[in-house]
Amino acid sequence: MEYVTMAEGLEFSRVVLGFWRLLDWNLSTDELIRYLEECLDLGITTMDHADIYGDYTVEEKFGEAMKKRPDLRDKMQIISKCGIVYKSETARVKYYNYGTDYIIGQVEKSLKYMGIDHLDTLLLHRPSPFMDPEEISRAFETLLKEGKVRTFGVSNFLPDEFRLLKSYLTVPLITNQIELSPLRMGNMENGVMNLCLEERIHPMLWSPLAGGRIFTGQGEEEIRLREVLEVIREEIGAEDIDEVAFGWLFSHPAKPIPITGSGEIGLAERPVKALKYRLTPEQWFMIWTAVKGHKVP
Repeated sequence: MEYVTMAEGLEFSRVVLGFWRLLDWNLSTDELIRYLEECLDLGITTMDHADIYGDYTVEEKFGEAMKKRPDLRDKMQIISKCGIVYKSETARVKYYNYGTDYIIGQVEKSLKYMGIDHLDTLLLHRPSPFMDPEEISRAFETLLKEGKVRTFGVSNFLPDEFRLLKSYLTVPLITNQIELSPLRMGNMENGVMNLCLEERIHPMLWSPLAGGRIFTGQGEEEIRLREVLEVIREEIGAEDIDEVAFGWLFSHPAKPIPITGSGEIGLAERPVKALKYRLTPEQWFMIWTAVKGHKVP
């Protein structure tokens, strides 16, 4: 396993285990503990959560395992996100809340549900056109001072949104969790990846296999991509095309950190195996061109 330094005294594993679909894994508490141990044995030490996952139930499910095996906490870096409020009996519409009290309250709930005393990183889940950076700054300062959160970041922020928030903060933003895959390259074209290089931060990547479209999509770009991935797979000696897709991500100079959301150890192993592959510039752009359908501008 490779690890990247996110902040002083904090490293993330180059592959992160995401818990968005934890409830779909249908694991008992003991089975989840065994799965966590297997992932830790692979070197996957960084765990990605959000308060809303599983309709606000995933952190509590994860916490059942952590409370039964508190010794696992010291082997992990635990991330959570907040800010999205789903429509419900108490909310008439889905909205974003980045008020000071709301952020602090959601962190305290996450800690309670997971049975831990701090988050290694807190991310703001989505940018909001109504966010008050001063409110966010006060929340971050309080959480840091009280030892409830070690570091902070954002998710799905565009460069101008990142820079705006950063200008109000007294703490650094250590990552931006974004969507990126060979089939969804928008964040390479809109300046987000360039911003990560500019800020010397490592982006976390959700949906690195485009939700399985790399394997199952029947559009022209998916078909072209699979053909090129197969060519490169043979050239580098990979077992399957998903390793090539992960290798394409790992090869980027920003050292991105993909999230695997699988509850099967065999699938969690795939990106770990892909860490040994680095594509040549020619191979990297073969994938780019297969999806874009044209030469690099």
